[in-house]
Amino acid sequence: MSSNKVLMYSSAVCPYCVRAEQLLTRKGVAEIEKVRIDLDPSRREEMMQKTGQRSVPQIFIGDFHVGGCDDLYALDRAGKLDPLLRGE
Repeated sequence: MSSNKVLMYSSAVCPYCVRAEQLLTRKGVAEIEKVRIDLDPSRREEMMQKTGQRSVPQIFIGDFHVGGCDDLYALDRAGKLDPLLRGE
C-alpha cells in the first residue's frame, strides 16, 4: 500500500517511537527508515535543523514532516494518514 517513504528519527528507549512504529505497521508500512539519533549525534543536529524539534520521534512521510507520535495519531484520527501514505 505504502508508496511514500517513511523516515523516523528515533532513539533506543523511546515508547513514543514504538507506538508510532506500531501504528505505521498496522497501516501496512513495510519499511521505515529509522535514524537513531542516540547512536549518531550528527543526525540529531540534522533532525533539529530540519524540524526545529529536539524530541523523538520526528516522522516524515515523503517530504511531509508529520511531527511526533501524537501528531501521527491525530493525522490518523482526521483520516489523513492513509492518503498521505499512499502518496495522494
